Amino acid sequence: MKYRTLALMLAMATTASAEPAVNSLTESDRRSGLDPLFDGDSREHWRNYKKESLSDGWQVINGAITRVAKGAGDIVTKKQYDAFELSLEYQISKAGNSGVMFHVQENSNSPWHTGPEIQVQDNVDGHDPQKAGWLYQLYQPGRDQNGNVIDATRPAGEWNQLYIRINGNDCEVCMNGVRYYHFKLGDKNWEQKVSASKFTKFENFGSSGSGHICLQDHGDKVAYRNIKVREFNEDGSVPQPIDGKLDLSANVAFPNLKWDEWEPVNDAGQLRALRLMELTPARDGSNRLFAASQYGAIWCFENREDVEESHLVLDLREQVKDWKNRGANEQGLLGLALHPEFKRNGHLFVYYSHPTEPKSVVARYTISKDNAHRVDPGSSKIIMEIDQPYQNHNGGVIEFGPDGYLYIALGDGGFRNDPTASGQDLDSLLGSILRIDIDATHDNHAYGIPADNPFVNHKGARPEIYAYGLRNPWRMAFDSQSGRLWVGDVGQELWEEVNVITKGGNYGWSTREGSHPFGNRPTVEGLSDPIEPVFEYDHRIGKSITGGRVYQSDRVGELTGKYLYADYVTGKIWALSYDADSGKATRNEQVIPDSIPVVAFGEDQNGEVFYLTESSRGQCIYRFNKQ
Repeated sequence: MKYRTLALMLAMATTASAEPAVNSLTESDRRSGLDPLFDGDSREHWRNYKKESLSDGWQVINGAITRVAKGAGDIVTKKQYDAFELSLEYQISKAGNSGVMFHVQENSNSPWHTGPEIQVQDNVDGHDPQKAGWLYQLYQPGRDQNGNVIDATRPAGEWNQLYIRINGNDCEVCMNGVRYYHFKLGDKNWEQKVSASKFTKFENFGSSGSGHICLQDHGDKVAYRNIKVREFNEDGSVPQPIDGKLDLSANVAFPNLKWDEWEPVNDAGQLRALRLMELTPARDGSNRLFAASQYGAIWCFENREDVEESHLVLDLREQVKDWKNRGANEQGLLGLALHPEFKRNGHLFVYYSHPTEPKSVVARYTISKDNAHRVDPGSSKIIMEIDQPYQNHNGGVIEFGPDGYLYIALGDGGFRNDPTASGQDLDSLLGSILRIDIDATHDNHAYGIPADNPFVNHKGARPEIYAYGLRNPWRMAFDSQSGRLWVGDVGQELWEEVNVITKGGNYGWSTREGSHPFGNRPTVEGLSDPIEPVFEYDHRIGKSITGGRVYQSDRVGELTGKYLYADYVTGKIWALSYDADSGKATRNEQVIPDSIPVVAFGEDQNGEVFYLTESSRGQCIYRFNKQ
């Protein structure tokens, strides 16, 4: 990764948000039911182990509860917790040691006799071979793609974020947003590890099912802040981050539509569900919609509820990676966009994964002059090829902006933790939104570079980049009224995010996940501060965002002007209201009560937004309705 100059920094977007206020709940925290265990001033939630009060050895200094004196003693929450998640930041002194324990009972001489300890220490000059974030003598982090034990800890004197989830069979620890390990309290593996440790002699160790949270006094200076907790409901759920429910319904938009030359069973007799990735209008006066499936077929049909006939426009199955192959579920035909002058030139553009080589392809095709429902088979033209180091995080959505340029959303290249560090590397196309002129050429490329792209003529930066710092943008769309560019960016361990994209903007990955710190890579010199998402939700709410579109039809007034998006894993669909002046979401509403795994969203020429699913019956396109 190269260092950047001040001139480059000044060329970038300046709308980055300030750091979140310390010891305060964020909007996403508030909506999702987190509670503060420390407000930066009062120590009311804490007392010493087996004591009624808190010793003076723990003082509030610069908004952190800090161990400052000998004999400060271990401290515990006044309240006991059973199933919960805890997020906090710690700052450890040089060579220092501390720890966070859970399910601590006060029926023994020391908290560690009953409460398992996640270590907090200086990994560089510390004296324990087990590092910060490890569950002492029990669990350690996994290994990266090179076989090295993962260490996401930042040095002594810097703030580290520790996330702990204790929920029976679903326990996890993350350090600075990087997953270290999963475990199940009380299962066979747990019992084996305990029996092989020094804790085996303590009958009540880790077995109470509830108890206090404890911050350890190990004799060294340590500070804690941003301490937040959330308890799980009996069924393991947490509050939904919504301001209300619209209670709309949904139905198949085109119930009689038959897909030309598509069969739900392949030649080997295997069920082959249809999975649509894009639905876009022709805008040529024909009232047609074009639909693209992930396996490589593109159809067109008339935008009428009673339509029955579709036409296979283009069949790319022989040229596209089969997304049903092992590990290829994020590959295939991922993007379709029609040229703004489609009526005149018949150009359509696709983004797909190459079937045998590790690369993505952007190509152009042209509708036949003799048949408006078929592509001229000899019209293929490769516009761009992008090397992909891994099979996942390929992004893939393409959209023409109101400026007539083609925008291409690329993920960071795949695997975990952005191993190629592409998210903050302007010398890599990966992890970026590209903006190219497909009606021009430059330097032997089949596309041109818009003169006002933010990194034109900046040494060490790719001029195609429009914005960067994205992990895996899963669907991108322009608001047909405002021209605003929306992206849903899929997170890794803890957060999913909705972004409004600005020219030159840095969206933080992989030093941030959403508005939260991630990993321990140093900040790249000269890059602008990350722009925070307009909305984010955590992984107890959902685990894979499907970015959507702004509803601009007046057919369902409750949705007009709102950004519709979903979570593929939990099947929730939401409508987000956005205030352009503040750059913040003002309201988030549940659209329908049903749980639907939405793959993508589509739109017609009237601003009607559809959601797209996978179906073995071919009924993949749904529209919203009033009850």
